[in-house]
Amino acid sequence: MGHLWVLILVTLLCVATTQFVPPYTEDCRAEMYPPKGPTYKGSVPWYTLDLDLPPSKRWNGLISDKKAELGQMIQAIKDLADAFVPSGLLIELVDISLPLIVETLPPPFGDEMKGIASASGIPLGEVALFNIFYEVFTVCTSVVAEDPKGNLIHGRNLDFGLFLGWDVKNKSWIISEKLKPLVVNLDFQRNNKTVFKSTNFAGYVGMLTGIKPKAFTLTMNERFSVDGGYIGIMEWILGKRDGMWMSFLTRSVLENATSYEEAKTRLAQTKLLAPAYFILGGNQSRQGCIITRSRELSLDVLEIDSKLGRWYVLETNYDHWKEPLFLDDRRTPAMKCMNQTTQANISVKTLYDVLSTKPVLNKLTTYTTLMQVAEGTLESYIRDCPNPCMPW
Repeated sequence: MGHLWVLILVTLLCVATTQFVPPYTEDCRAEMYPPKGPTYKGSVPWYTLDLDLPPSKRWNGLISDKKAELGQMIQAIKDLADAFVPSGLLIELVDISLPLIVETLPPPFGDEMKGIASASGIPLGEVALFNIFYEVFTVCTSVVAEDPKGNLIHGRNLDFGLFLGWDVKNKSWIISEKLKPLVVNLDFQRNNKTVFKSTNFAGYVGMLTGIKPKAFTLTMNERFSVDGGYIGIMEWILGKRDGMWMSFLTRSVLENATSYEEAKTRLAQTKLLAPAYFILGGNQSRQGCIITRSRELSLDVLEIDSKLGRWYVLETNYDHWKEPLFLDDRRTPAMKCMNQTTQANISVKTLYDVLSTKPVLNKLTTYTTLMQVAEGTLESYIRDCPNPCMPW
């Protein structure tokens, strides 16, 4: 057993060292936009979700198109579960217990999951498992930047699938690769008018990335903490349900908040099931912030402040006042590239360059989204990080 721990320690130290050594890191990328080359795997399709329809019917068209891919994704999750618990009891427990949790979810989320299960033919418990996954396995990089004219640009890499099955042959994360065909852009409409837009995964009813055109942009990053999402989910299962699921809150804010200030207040004050970082951009100069959340309250709000020379805010998955984990420092190279870009040259084009630079781009990266609140635009691209590339 002692030899095993030595081997694990050596492996971690090798990874920690490797992330700072070319070709696992690189000079800041340039001329990557419009997206092209080996890091670009394709554009993201658009779908309209009609909020005037009953919740159980809203996802039918999308799920009809993505049924096979969703089934393959959930099968990959089940295969991983069976690898940990070969008896199959874990998935049996999911199929029996998680439908009961769906009944406890606030509207419209439970009914939307039921509709997805019905449209796809996938058991309700497994649809619920697919949705719960994102409360505990998401790592990301998000940036809000202000250009010299006061326009706000918001970009993010969505990294997902850490420790969820490493494919040794292809040097990739199994779940990350299965997710890429499920990435979609969604236009949520009411009375045939856009309420908000989002980059999402087909079958996932919460929101991780979105824009309220002309009002604000919003992304959510996981915050690692001992008092993490697992505890909140267990409390919910056991009947303590006074907190809100993170991705349900972001969707509620995108749908119902009408301004940057209202969104900031709701994100800062609503009790959560799990700690999180909310990265919020507004429609006026200096309206950009990172809200660092515990489950109970807001711990810190870091805002764009031109008087302090802070023309952007950038968040990975670590408190900004602390050093990032030595095994996972995406913050330093990302900030280096932002500073090298300079405020005078920041744009959708150059922000995409920053998000395309290793290790900000890594084996977990499923998509990159770029949002401009003034124009009301959201554009997303499926990503790949060709070898050699950091696993996270």
